[in-house]
Amino acid sequence: MKVYVSVDMEGVTGLTDPEEMHAGGRGYERGCELMTADANAVIAGAFEAGATGVTVNDAHGSTKNLRIDLLDARATLMRGPGKPMRMAQGLTAGFQAACFAGYHARAGVQHGVLNHTWMGKEIQNVYLNGEVCGETRLVAGFAGFLGVPVALVTGDEAVCEEARELLGDVETVAVKKGIDRFAAELLPPSVAQALIREATARALNRLSEFRPHVVRPPFTLGVEWNSTAIAAGCSLIPGVHAAGPRHTEFTTEDFRDIMALLGIFAMIAGQVACGSGVYG
Repeated sequence: MKVYVSVDMEGVTGLTDPEEMHAGGRGYERGCELMTADANAVIAGAFEAGATGVTVNDAHGSTKNLRIDLLDARATLMRGPGKPMRMAQGLTAGFQAACFAGYHARAGVQHGVLNHTWMGKEIQNVYLNGEVCGETRLVAGFAGFLGVPVALVTGDEAVCEEARELLGDVETVAVKKGIDRFAAELLPPSVAQALIREATARALNRLSEFRPHVVRPPFTLGVEWNSTAIAAGCSLIPGVHAAGPRHTEFTTEDFRDIMALLGIFAMIAGQVACGSGVYG
């Protein structure tokens, strides 16, 4: 049983502040340690359930956040910028299960801690085949395209609700309860990580109950930008067309194109926005 783990940072145990999400910010180094500890809890639970291999993808920002020196030695890690599939880098049909750790609610969700979709200032909303979606839906859709079921989602209470609405009886662990976008009621790390380990093992022990989240092709990615300039720049990409002054759309039969395009969008939007922050 090969298990794939995508680890974001906003939904990691103990973190609530945008400063903790970026290198150089107050609390970032400790945030990386907490992120790695959540990943280790998933890894431990996976091996308890009989996993033969675990691949971890650092899926946050620069993707240089997880501490390889602190990572469970039984797993391998993918980190560093330039990964074409970004949050789903390394995910293939050869995995029997996917786990999402440290995930967060989509943009605009009330009480969603650090809620946003892909980029916090540049993007207002993302749509997949006309339905508003967050990162959980996007990465689960790619996993489903490959035939891989999502077994576990951890993060704040809001993303756990989002995951259950999307995936049904998926195992979830809420490590914090949102009060506002940058405030939450937190579980202590030792408690949260024990829950993550237990839920991972439980999920993989009932893996036969899960089914891949399948989105019907063709796949249309719609992005509502916060800037007409960013929308205009992104609409110059072949295959992308303007659907409004701040809205772009792209349609494909291959979900890999969706994941790759989101990475290109991030690069263009970052340049046009002149280094604006992740959260708006």
